[in-house]
Amino acid sequence: MFSRITDAGFVEVGRWELRDGRLAYSLDKEKTSYNVLYAFVSGDEVLYVGKTTIALRDRMYQYQRPGPSQRTNIRVNSSLTEFLSQGGAVKIFALPDRGEMEYHGFHLNLAAGIEDSVINELQPQWNKAGK
Repeated sequence: MFSRITDAGFVEVGRWELRDGRLAYSLDKEKTSYNVLYAFVSGDEVLYVGKTTIALRDRMYQYQRPGPSQRTNIRVNSSLTEFLSQGGAVKIFALPDRGEMEYHGFHLNLAAGIEDSVINELQPQWNKAGK
């Protein structure tokens, strides 16, 4: 499963961890990239796949501190916190959109274009779509 995303061009950009019992992330690359397809990975298992049209760091912050009405963010926050508290390690991988793809002169958002297919094929356990 993991090799499918790296073969597709995903690169490791950061990690999730618990700091003083609270969920925290760090990003080494692609912090300000937007139109990004990202994956949370532990070992060889893809746990979650999502996309963002805002800066990657801002999207990760929403998982770190979800608002009361953000059901997906709350669910993923809980999954991350539980997994990490049990000793798991979670890396963040990203496939940024470099704006290179077009269809008849229209920019093709790579993340939006392949997100459903990646989720349907890999069936990450924390994703609800495609299950």
